[in-house]
Amino acid sequence: MQPAHGKAQPVPGYGEIIHQALPLFVVTSGCYLYCAFPSVKPVPTFTGNALYVPKLCASGNVTTRPSLSKKSRQSWGRWVSYLDNLRVFVRVVELGNLSAAGRDQRASPAVASNRIKELEKHLGVRLFNRTTRKLTPTEHGRVFYDGALKILEAVDEAEAAVAELAKNPKGSIRITAPLGFGRRLIASGIPEFHDRYPDIEVRLRLSDHEVDIMSEGVDVAFKLGVLENSNLRMRGIMNCERVVCAAPQYLERHGTPQSPEALLSDRHHCLLLRFPGSKEYYWLLQTPEGLRKFEVTGPYDSDDGDVLTQWALGGRGIINKPLFEVKEYIRDGRLTPILQHTPPAPIQLAAIYPHKRLQDPKVRLIIDFMTERCQRLIREALA
Repeated sequence: MQPAHGKAQPVPGYGEIIHQALPLFVVTSGCYLYCAFPSVKPVPTFTGNALYVPKLCASGNVTTRPSLSKKSRQSWGRWVSYLDNLRVFVRVVELGNLSAAGRDQRASPAVASNRIKELEKHLGVRLFNRTTRKLTPTEHGRVFYDGALKILEAVDEAEAAVAELAKNPKGSIRITAPLGFGRRLIASGIPEFHDRYPDIEVRLRLSDHEVDIMSEGVDVAFKLGVLENSNLRMRGIMNCERVVCAAPQYLERHGTPQSPEALLSDRHHCLLLRFPGSKEYYWLLQTPEGLRKFEVTGPYDSDDGDVLTQWALGGRGIINKPLFEVKEYIRDGRLTPILQHTPPAPIQLAAIYPHKRLQDPKVRLIIDFMTERCQRLIREALA
C-alpha cells in the first residue's frame, strides 16, 4: 500500500539505528503507518527494518550495519524524544487532561503541554480542541492517535521481547578450545550448560590450530596463551602452571637433563607442538637470569597436544605441558617432572571474544559458566 503523499525515502541514520540497536523493533514488512490525508505532514513510519520520516527525508540508501556516527546518535536522540511526545499525546487523548497525562508519564503539566506543542508544530495542524475543562482530539488528532498507538504498541512489544530474550537467552553460540583441555574441561561441561539453559544451542569446535575468531564467526575461544589480536577482548580465567616431564623409561635410556641447556643436545628428544607455517619453536623457561627462550628440537612433532602426551607416556621424549593435563600421570608414576629449578613460565587460560560479543547474554553466560567450571576442575586435578 502506497501512502497518499507518495513514496517515503529513508532517513540516513534511522534505519541503521533501528536495525542495530533494536533488531526486533519492526512492524510487519510492507506495513506503513501514515496519516490518511495529504494535508498533514506524515509521521514516522516503518517498513521492513527501516524507519521512515518523510518530512525529514533525504535521498540515499540506509546502510545495513554501520557503526553509529555522531549524527546518527543525535538522530536517535530526536527519535526517543519523539516517542516521548507520542506517549504524552496518546495519554492526553485517553484522559482528556494535560495534568493527568503528565502525571501518568511522570511529567509536569508544562512539560506535557510543550510535548503536544512540539507535535503540532511538527505536523502543522491542531491536534486538540481546547476548552477550560477538557481537551478533545480534532479530526487530525483522532487519525494521528490511531497511527501513534500502533507505533507505541510496536515499541512496547519490541522492548518486551528484548527483555524476555535477556532473561531467557535463546539461539546458538559458537565456541572453540584446544583439543586437550577442551575435551577435559569444556566439552564435558556442555551437557550441564545445556541442562541449565535449554534454549541455547552450543556449537563446539576443538582444535589445536590457531582459530581466526573474526573471520570464522566464533563467539568465544577458550585458549591457553596470550592475546595477539588487538581487535579482540580477553577475560582471564586463571594462570596455569606448566611442567617439563618425561617417562621413567625415557630418562633411564637418555639420562635426566640437569639444566635447560641439556635439552639442546642431540641426546634428548623434545616433543613439539607444531603447526603448518611454524618457523621456530622454543620453550620459555624461568632461569636465575630471568625468562629465557630455548629453541628445542626433536624427531617428532604434532599439531595435537594429546598425541605428544601419548608419545611421552610411551617413552619417546620430553614434553612441556600444563600441569593439570599431566598431573594424574605424574601422580601414578608414568611421568616424572624434570628441571624443577627452572620450570616453564605459567600460561594463562582465558576466554577470547570479539569486543562487542560480551553484550550478548549467551556469551556472558557461557564465559561465566566455563570460568567457574575450569577453575574448580583444575584445582581438583592439582589437589
